[in-house]
Amino acid sequence: MRYISTRGAAPALSFEEVLLAGLASDGGLYVPETLPQFSREEITALRGLSYPALAQRVIAPFVADAVPEDDLRAILEDCYAVFRHGAVAPLVQLGPNQWIMELFHGPTLAFKDFALQLLGRLLDYVLERRGEKVVIMGATSGDTGSAAIEGCRRCENVDIFILHPHGRVSEVQRRQMTTVPGEGIHNLAVEGNFDDCQAMVKASFGAQGFLPEGRRLVAVNSINWARIMAQVVYYFHAALALGGPDRPLAFSVPTGNFGDIFAGYLARGMGLPVSQLVIATNRNDVLHRVLTSGLYDRQPLEPSLSPSMDITVSSNFERLLFDLYGRDGDAVAGLMRAFDGGELRLSPEALADARTLFASHRVDDEDTCAEIAGTWEASEYLLDPHSAIGVVAARAAQRDPAVPMVTLATAHPAKFPDAVRRAGVERAPALPAHLADLYDREERYTVLPNDLAAVQAFMADNLRA
Repeated sequence: MRYISTRGAAPALSFEEVLLAGLASDGGLYVPETLPQFSREEITALRGLSYPALAQRVIAPFVADAVPEDDLRAILEDCYAVFRHGAVAPLVQLGPNQWIMELFHGPTLAFKDFALQLLGRLLDYVLERRGEKVVIMGATSGDTGSAAIEGCRRCENVDIFILHPHGRVSEVQRRQMTTVPGEGIHNLAVEGNFDDCQAMVKASFGAQGFLPEGRRLVAVNSINWARIMAQVVYYFHAALALGGPDRPLAFSVPTGNFGDIFAGYLARGMGLPVSQLVIATNRNDVLHRVLTSGLYDRQPLEPSLSPSMDITVSSNFERLLFDLYGRDGDAVAGLMRAFDGGELRLSPEALADARTLFASHRVDDEDTCAEIAGTWEASEYLLDPHSAIGVVAARAAQRDPAVPMVTLATAHPAKFPDAVRRAGVERAPALPAHLADLYDREERYTVLPNDLAAVQAFMADNLRA
């Protein structure tokens, strides 16, 4: 398996090289040269497998010979053993043909544990074999940071620097990052918004001269291919549980960076019968705007009750553009140059192609609270604000009520108690036992100005030998 850049000018890489590369040298994102294909019979044969065993069957073609079969099996079994539910990603029925897939049973109560628990173990495996040390630099709007730290904190060959917008993540999200002990773990609270943090990460990957010789950056954001690869698995998991491949499924995905829903797009490309993918957004609706108007542009970021989706530049959308434009790297490079200049507009053909599979819906804070309250009243099921947006969008955008609609529940409601209270639900969501003392743990983080040079200087000065 080889991986190529969406902008066409970077060399093709192996899985191991892509794992450590992050952005391509031409500024693009890596995607597989060809997608592995599963026939209807091969998908049927996956029924009844445990989640780790299913993950191995889905992931193995992407990894190829970079990790031997027995080693990959051990990594995956270890990875998903830390999840608190035997099904790993259990399904709960909310109504007729309306389902929730709970992706919050990992250590940090968010869907990003699925990818980042695996990423940390893969990094440790590869770096130990290569005798290298790397620097993880990531930006988070809430959940990525804690999941990355939890997934990578035991890695001996990694220093971790996670940037988050100061004062713009929930208290639970912040404490999950800042209370993890470890010499090589650094939380940086940047006096800006998430897009500022993400821009610093991208700029740093493009010019790594601030690091000492022999060190390089590794991405934990969803630009890292290994994260997308891991997320493909739970689409197969849901389909198999609900009658696939003998019946199609639709998915509603709360998303800002387009990574989680792009994994569903890949699953469909691999042979899974996915009839519809619903992009569920909050008031920061860049993806909804592009799907309804064809215009991809920047608008001011507005803080919301669903902070993990408070994003105005959707990094992984470039991966879809690559396919919409016939995998023409030059065309994508031109589009991204236009976007850097202010905006890009999809061609009528590309927009029509996107709309054949994707639909979208925008949900504001008022409707988010109404859904949390309504679902609780109807079934005593408690949604976090991101998952509530997904449920609203699922109902609003579903094309065929005969097709099961699965909403991805991306976070545990205990991470967002303020939103639950604002919705008028009297029951306070409790943290699981392993996080019960979270508010008593000592926090460690550094507040830095919204300045790339200051962030890079801090990183260079705080690397372990």
